[in-house]
Amino acid sequence: MKKYQYSFLSLVIFVIVGLAACAQEPDSVDGHNETKEKEDQYGGELIVDLASDPVSLDPHAANDGNSLYVMNAMYDTLVALDKDLNIEPALAESIEQIEDKVWEVKIRKDVEFHDGSELNADVVKANLDRVLDPEIGSSLAFLFDMIESVEVKDDYRIYITTKYPFSALPLHLAHPGGHIISLKSIEADYAAIDNGEEPFASVNDNPVGTGYFQYDERSNGEYIKLVKNKDYWGDKANVDSVTFKVVPEDMTRIAELETEEADIIYPVNANDIERIDANEGTYVKQTDSASLTYIGMNTEQKPFDDVKVRQAVSMAIDKEVVNEGVTDGVALQANGPLAPTVFGFSEDLQPINYNQEEAKKLLENAGYEDGFNATILVNDRTTADLAEIAQDQLSEIGIELDIEMMETGAYLEATANGDVDMFVGSWGTVTLDADYGLYPMFHSENVGASGNRSFFNNDDVDQLLEEARKTIDEDERLELYTEAQQIIIDEAPIVPVYHSVLLAGLRDNIHGFFQYPSSFPFLRDVTLEE
Repeated sequence: MKKYQYSFLSLVIFVIVGLAACAQEPDSVDGHNETKEKEDQYGGELIVDLASDPVSLDPHAANDGNSLYVMNAMYDTLVALDKDLNIEPALAESIEQIEDKVWEVKIRKDVEFHDGSELNADVVKANLDRVLDPEIGSSLAFLFDMIESVEVKDDYRIYITTKYPFSALPLHLAHPGGHIISLKSIEADYAAIDNGEEPFASVNDNPVGTGYFQYDERSNGEYIKLVKNKDYWGDKANVDSVTFKVVPEDMTRIAELETEEADIIYPVNANDIERIDANEGTYVKQTDSASLTYIGMNTEQKPFDDVKVRQAVSMAIDKEVVNEGVTDGVALQANGPLAPTVFGFSEDLQPINYNQEEAKKLLENAGYEDGFNATILVNDRTTADLAEIAQDQLSEIGIELDIEMMETGAYLEATANGDVDMFVGSWGTVTLDADYGLYPMFHSENVGASGNRSFFNNDDVDQLLEEARKTIDEDERLELYTEAQQIIIDEAPIVPVYHSVLLAGLRDNIHGFFQYPSSFPFLRDVTLEE
């Protein structure tokens, strides 16, 4: 079992200045020649097949995987996780906690957006103010709602003041919700809103960041093409362009990988690993994740407003059978909401164990001795496979499920609005910290699109999660998160099923591909071998 890969308290203060600048601006002629040779050596067009169209290319609007996979290549954050999962400077040269509630951020100079405008303190403040603006209504606001104010101190320095001491702030700033867009984009979006347009539409149509790729063109529902940012402030991308194609069908994605129409496909169903690995020229890359796959229940809908019903559902699901059937045993069975890769994971939790006889008794005690009918919502082959196994198992205790398949965008809208009884969902703890793994999914203020799609409302959990946010002591935070997780397990708004292993299909000539535990691909270092 992997341990958390960095000390949480080590994130409180770090000051690293000019590393990327040194790498990108060598003093010697030899260094210049080496950089030039690298640029001449690589190139080509990378094709990546995704399962659905991104919901938005505005980082303050979308938190679904497919949107983030594309946006990560176009935008930068103030700080970032490196491949060893350590915080490192990005658009910020440094971030330092100078008081309990005050952070000083020094912003990198000589960084230009794709539209030629300059990165400075005013731009960073405008971004943080925008994501927190209630008139905008960002579903990512929860990431930064502990921020009380952002003050510009000079052209390249800001102070971020939080409402309470919050040592996880660097991790939150590293989340894609902290992607920095150009001031021109922000101003254009507000102008569009004043003219009656919806928030985020302007940025979605013309996304402008500072990333190693920049937006080129899009055909909605078909593809998004990005091209290399030749003026990137850091290490430049190796390939000339990347095209994200929308290919919903698993078998079609696999066929395109096999026929060299695609270089990378994601996701891959575990039952297809053998086929891809057996094919000459292709293989499946497996990466540990920080994600949870779960069965969600709308706790505001009858009969799921009754905890006994929810516990009965959880007790009737044999996770071992589900894991074997859906992931071919590749995934890790989940006892609670957090994966072992996440700070806050606890081995001391008491799960609801599989016991169909006890599940029947719980239903009887809840007044459903004859069972009931419900609909479970899914959005792809994997979630449908899981739902079919759950359908079979729940029928044993009298619960008859109808499985409804929806396109991902419609699925996200329906679950955000609470227009569903049950659903198969997933959540990736992007920051690798329990605050992000629990606060969005289970705090009552985040019901809906922010993450709490089970519409769970529990005062004790709210209080524990709020207290953990305000606690600096690492051991105390762990205790609070363990207590909160046990209540969540007992109240059963979800059935935590498994922590997936990330499966990406690659051609053999693809090198340098890396996937974070959050599932986001890192494409800067990818090369195409002739």
